[in-house]
Amino acid sequence: MLKRIITALVSLCVFVPVLIFANTPVLPISVAACAVLVIYEILACTGLVRSIVISVPLYLTAAAFPFLMRYLPDAGNFTWPKFAVAILFFLVLYLFGVLIFSKGKYKLPDIAVALLCIVYSFAGFYAIQYLHDFTEGGKYIYLIVFIGAWITDTFAYFCGMLFGRKGKHKLVPEVSPKKTVEGSIGGIVFCILAMMLFGFVIHKIDTAFTPNYLILALAGLLLSVVAQIGDLALSVVKRHYGIKDYGFIFPGHGGILDRFDSVIAVAIVLAALTAFVQLFRVM
Repeated sequence: MLKRIITALVSLCVFVPVLIFANTPVLPISVAACAVLVIYEILACTGLVRSIVISVPLYLTAAAFPFLMRYLPDAGNFTWPKFAVAILFFLVLYLFGVLIFSKGKYKLPDIAVALLCIVYSFAGFYAIQYLHDFTEGGKYIYLIVFIGAWITDTFAYFCGMLFGRKGKHKLVPEVSPKKTVEGSIGGIVFCILAMMLFGFVIHKIDTAFTPNYLILALAGLLLSVVAQIGDLALSVVKRHYGIKDYGFIFPGHGGILDRFDSVIAVAIVLAALTAFVQLFRVM
């Protein structure tokens, strides 16, 4: 427990400056670094990490894409979202091409799992930057990704310990034996409250942004459920490959994927959600 707390505090000291300087190259640099580390963790998990023909193109794409997203100018019908789809489609074809011409060196399940996790992770990390750079009120909206994910994780953990200690109501024991229904409900409740509090605080900081509390509450419910599904989804992959953690960059917490599994899921859903509803009315 002490190791986890110390790691969380140190990580916070790194994380806060990234938020403060998000309008500078600090954000794309951070997104690129996380994406590259995620690829390493996925390839290590699936046993493909030593394959240069697979890893190098993925590393280069992960490192370059956040900068292309921010600094690549739109020109006519050419926009970065179309470019993103084209790049992901190319990666799919490329990895299947590697599989086809490897003469049995690589296994289809490993390539498929790696491809699925990489595309999913790419979408999550790049959605964070999309929310900041391309959403109205993005300088506030993108913070919801971390609030929704980490409030859910934190209070699901503590509510599970407090109310689910006897372990009678396991959530999905075959995937994550320690998670309880009580913890899940606690995470949802506190996420809803945190979203409404976030709206209140933002309005006090910047009166041009008026929160829609009903939408924020419903978004808190949705994002909390999504955060828990994201956590469990990547746990399924770990269990399949028989590993405890994806990495060791965060002592007591694991790797980037272990710490950002729920963040990735929340970022994707929030990016989609903002296309249909307004969390804040902007004056």
